[in-house]
Amino acid sequence: MPLLFLNERSYETGCAPALADRAMTELARAVVAVLRTDRDTVLVSAVPIGALQLADGYPIGKWHGNPRNRDLWRRLMLMQARSPHRAVLPAGDDSWDGVEYRHGGETVEGLGVAHLLGGLGVSLAVEARWDTDRLALEREELVEDADGEVRSETGEVTVRHLSGPHHHEAHRRWLLHGVEALRRGGLDAVRRGAELWERREVFFPGLQFLPRVEEDLRQLPAVWVQPVRDRLAELAAAVADWDPAARPIAPQWRSDVRTEFESRRRLCWFPDEERDELFDWHCEFLPKPGRIHFRLLHGERALRIAYVGRKLGV
Repeated sequence: MPLLFLNERSYETGCAPALADRAMTELARAVVAVLRTDRDTVLVSAVPIGALQLADGYPIGKWHGNPRNRDLWRRLMLMQARSPHRAVLPAGDDSWDGVEYRHGGETVEGLGVAHLLGGLGVSLAVEARWDTDRLALEREELVEDADGEVRSETGEVTVRHLSGPHHHEAHRRWLLHGVEALRRGGLDAVRRGAELWERREVFFPGLQFLPRVEEDLRQLPAVWVQPVRDRLAELAAAVADWDPAARPIAPQWRSDVRTEFESRRRLCWFPDEERDELFDWHCEFLPKPGRIHFRLLHGERALRIAYVGRKLGV
């Protein structure tokens, strides 16, 4: 299910209406091309698509009122659409309190969420910078170090992007991979948390789950399914290669995994069989503040998961 996020910096500008009109036509053709590849495509925008101002004083109604654009408009209206951008984030998600994406010095929320969720940014090509299949963004994030101090980290990231049908080919293989994975029904095709639970023994050998995790996974918001799936797969791969004699502390992790700060360990106790156990090992998943908490079972060369969800205590 590709998520397309409309770049709010590419509309309601001071460009000529004729330029905005042409750019909207090209964008609509690009979106329809993606829709033909995957009919479950969702278009996400800051405001409802029917309320867009393509340029100052030029509402989208003038564009779709033109007979030559009516078929494209009908196709757009048949696809899934959501707004605002945060509508696809988990309820209560506070990712944007600690991260900001910028392009050309301007905050770009739509493109930022596209990167955060592994989607596609889409723009009206009213400026040359939007006529590309990849965009470099500056990402600034507040992170907490081992001493509990909060600091800012800034780096460059790249997001998939399109503004016209000529960009579709650059993403075609990626889109088809998602469709093919769904057809095969493997781990890559999983789109519901319930599937992760029901097929956990097949997908994640070496991982054990407390019974309480069933509810965590079955209630997992849609935007968390893929990142949780990926983190679980990485944990399973790390455990599969683990030799506790050679690495007595922990496996060689595939992503950032660590133990909880001392001041927060009181939150990490869960009933396990006949007594409470400390599950302070954890990894993160996006959108923040997602966490998976577990403990290592050295004798069994396994790990047992106790919690999947929002960061404990927040």
